[in-house]
Amino acid sequence: MKYLRLRHDGAERLGRIAGDAVELLDGELFANPVPTGETVPLDGIEWLMPCVPPKMVIIVHNIRAAVEKAGHPIPEDPLYLVRSPQALNWHRQPIPKPAGFDGRVFYEGELGVVVGKVARNLDPAQAAEAIFGYTCINDVSALELVDRNPSFGQWTRAKSFDGFGCFGPVISTDPLPADAEIVTTVGGRERQRYPVSDMIFPPASLVSLISRDMTLMPGDVICCGTSVGVLPMKPGTTVEVTVSGVGTLSNVYAPTE
Repeated sequence: MKYLRLRHDGAERLGRIAGDAVELLDGELFANPVPTGETVPLDGIEWLMPCVPPKMVIIVHNIRAAVEKAGHPIPEDPLYLVRSPQALNWHRQPIPKPAGFDGRVFYEGELGVVVGKVARNLDPAQAAEAIFGYTCINDVSALELVDRNPSFGQWTRAKSFDGFGCFGPVISTDPLPADAEIVTTVGGRERQRYPVSDMIFPPASLVSLISRDMTLMPGDVICCGTSVGVLPMKPGTTVEVTVSGVGTLSNVYAPTE
């Protein structure tokens, strides 16, 4: 199933994709919502965030090709930070240019894991059961800020500007294909293509290990890390992130008037 949230008749609604239509649902996303019997055409809907995450956890140095190219050691544990909720953004929404930073802003195409239940101190098998589904991520970053102050790496600031945490358009509860890939295009030109299998810590391992540090809640989104090919975006550029079997997330960076 591919779940989404949309605005219909002035109200926020939950739905799931059924061919060229959206089947509207009643209930909560993580508590077995039921069909209302009403459908609306998929074409032309107003997309919303597919869920409202209590937190978004960002994993760094988790794709083997990127870690090896940068000359970093393979991490023994997941390396992560938590993004400000005000940074959350969704499908077809603009990515604003930061008011407090005038440098380059980079795209990062990633797989997103959506947690479906309270997850605390889980082993890998339990963690796999706690995964509700998958989504597409553009983990937008002002990377030049990270090392600007040698006394403190500014990862949180670099990734928490308003609108930098793009995810969607849906949450897919189907298993990922065995050969699943993440593909990022910028202005229609392919910039990233890498397999999910290149993760150092795959989704269930991430959920398990993070759940030993902090309690994960239904709706939490884990950004699984990106590979090589990260570059700055030019204002007005459309960036699309496609995850095999999930969908395509599309946003424009700093659209021109």
